[in-house]
Amino acid sequence: MKNRLKILRAERDWSQGELADRLEVSRQSVNAIETGRYDPSLPLALKIAELFDLAIEDIFTSPSKLPAA
Repeated sequence: MKNRLKILRAERDWSQGELADRLEVSRQSVNAIETGRYDPSLPLALKIAELFDLAIEDIFTSPSKLPAA
């Protein structure tokens, strides 16, 4: 799943560790989400959306919504 987490984090000048602390997950989890190696659970996606005051759809893009290559 493609996402804007790294951009949103950088806009706030937060490290992966700071974001992890705010989300109560490990820094490795944040890294895995940012790099697309891990899709967050729905509760974690909601928590991320609430933290950035955005809708889930503003952060995460379903592969079915991406333009065909």
